[in-house]
Amino acid sequence: MPFIDVKTTASVSDEKCGKIKSELGKAIALIPGKNESWLMVGIEPETKIWFRGDASSDSAMVTVAVFGTVSDRDSSNLTGRITQILSGELGISPDRIYVSYSEHDKWGWNGSNF
Repeated sequence: MPFIDVKTTASVSDEKCGKIKSELGKAIALIPGKNESWLMVGIEPETKIWFRGDASSDSAMVTVAVFGTVSDRDSSNLTGRITQILSGELGISPDRIYVSYSEHDKWGWNGSNF
Protein backbone atom coordinates (compact mmCIF):
# COMPACT_ATOMS: atom_id res chain seq x y z
CA MET A 1 0.00 0.00 0.00
CA PRO A 2 2.54 2.62 -0.94
CA PHE A 3 1.70 6.13 -2.09
CA ILE A 4 4.21 8.24 -3.98
CA ASP A 5 3.27 11.91 -4.09
CA VAL A 6 5.27 14.09 -6.48
CA LYS A 7 5.01 17.86 -6.26
CA THR A 8 7.05 19.76 -8.81
CA THR A 9 7.42 23.22 -10.24
CA ALA A 10 7.84 21.71 -13.69
CA SER A 11 5.12 21.56 -16.29
CA VAL A 12 4.27 17.90 -16.88
CA SER A 13 2.39 16.78 -19.98
CA ASP A 14 -0.09 13.92 -19.80
CA GLU A 15 2.43 11.78 -21.69
CA LYS A 16 5.17 12.58 -19.16
CA CYS A 17 2.78 11.89 -16.26
CA GLY A 18 2.08 8.47 -17.71
CA LYS A 19 5.77 7.73 -18.17
CA ILE A 20 6.66 8.90 -14.64
CA LYS A 21 3.78 6.85 -13.18
CA SER A 22 4.98 3.76 -15.03
CA GLU A 23 8.59 4.23 -13.97
CA LEU A 24 7.57 4.77 -10.33
CA GLY A 25 5.49 1.60 -10.62
CA LYS A 26 8.64 -0.34 -11.49
CA ALA A 27 10.78 1.49 -8.93
CA ILE A 28 8.56 0.70 -5.94
CA ALA A 29 9.65 -2.94 -6.24
CA LEU A 30 13.01 -1.79 -4.81
CA ILE A 31 11.22 -2.07 -1.47
CA PRO A 32 10.72 -5.77 -0.71
CA GLY A 33 7.05 -6.75 -0.66
CA LYS A 34 5.89 -3.64 -2.54
CA ASN A 35 4.73 -3.58 -6.14
CA GLU A 36 2.72 -1.55 -8.59
CA SER A 37 -0.49 -3.51 -8.02
CA TRP A 38 -1.04 -1.62 -4.73
CA LEU A 39 0.78 1.61 -5.61
CA MET A 40 -1.02 4.93 -5.73
CA VAL A 41 0.78 7.82 -7.45
CA GLY A 42 -0.04 11.52 -7.31
CA ILE A 43 1.65 14.07 -9.56
CA GLU A 44 1.09 17.76 -8.93
CA PRO A 45 2.80 19.82 -11.65
CA GLU A 46 3.41 23.55 -11.63
CA THR A 47 3.40 23.71 -7.83
CA LYS A 48 5.00 26.76 -6.25
CA ILE A 49 8.18 25.57 -4.53
CA TRP A 50 11.07 27.67 -3.32
CA PHE A 51 14.24 25.73 -2.67
CA ARG A 52 16.86 27.64 -0.68
CA GLY A 53 14.65 30.69 -1.21
CA ASP A 54 14.97 30.36 -4.98
CA ALA A 55 12.30 29.46 -7.52
CA SER A 56 14.32 30.17 -10.67
CA SER A 57 14.96 26.45 -11.41
CA ASP A 58 12.58 23.52 -11.33
CA SER A 59 12.40 21.55 -8.08
CA ALA A 60 10.48 18.55 -6.74
CA MET A 61 9.32 17.29 -3.37
CA VAL A 62 8.47 13.60 -3.29
CA THR A 63 6.80 11.85 -0.38
CA VAL A 64 6.81 8.06 -0.21
CA ALA A 65 4.26 6.72 2.29
CA VAL A 66 4.35 3.02 3.07
CA PHE A 67 2.48 0.56 5.23
CA GLY A 68 5.17 -0.99 7.39
CA THR A 69 8.84 -0.10 7.48
CA VAL A 70 11.57 0.45 4.91
CA SER A 71 15.24 -0.32 5.49
CA ASP A 72 17.82 2.42 5.06
CA ARG A 73 19.33 0.55 2.11
CA ASP A 74 15.99 0.11 0.34
CA SER A 75 14.93 3.73 0.88
CA SER A 76 18.32 4.91 -0.38
CA ASN A 77 17.97 2.77 -3.50
CA LEU A 78 14.46 4.08 -4.12
CA THR A 79 15.55 7.68 -3.57
CA GLY A 80 18.24 7.20 -6.19
CA ARG A 81 15.78 5.76 -8.69
CA ILE A 82 13.13 8.44 -8.06
CA THR A 83 15.80 11.09 -8.58
CA GLN A 84 16.87 9.47 -11.86
CA ILE A 85 13.27 9.32 -13.07
CA LEU A 86 12.47 12.97 -12.33
CA SER A 87 15.81 14.22 -13.54
CA GLY A 88 15.53 12.23 -16.77
CA GLU A 89 11.89 12.91 -17.53
CA LEU A 90 11.60 16.51 -16.32
CA GLY A 91 15.17 17.77 -16.43
CA ILE A 92 15.18 18.62 -12.72
CA SER A 93 18.66 18.80 -11.25
CA PRO A 94 19.17 16.04 -8.67
CA ASP A 95 20.27 18.63 -6.11
CA ARG A 96 16.80 20.21 -6.32
CA ILE A 97 14.86 17.02 -5.50
CA TYR A 98 13.89 16.04 -1.96
CA VAL A 99 12.46 12.62 -1.14
CA SER A 100 10.90 11.93 2.25
CA TYR A 101 9.54 8.71 3.71
CA SER A 102 6.70 8.10 6.11
CA GLU A 103 6.08 4.66 7.56
CA HIS A 104 2.64 3.73 8.87
CA ASP A 105 1.37 0.89 11.02
CA LYS A 106 -2.24 1.73 10.20
CA TRP A 107 -3.50 1.95 6.63
CA GLY A 108 -7.11 2.03 5.55
CA TRP A 109 -8.55 0.69 2.33
CA ASN A 110 -11.95 -0.39 1.16
CA GLY A 111 -13.69 0.76 4.33
CA SER A 112 -11.39 -0.87 6.90
CA ASN A 113 -7.80 -0.97 8.10
CA PHE A 114 -5.09 -3.51 7.50
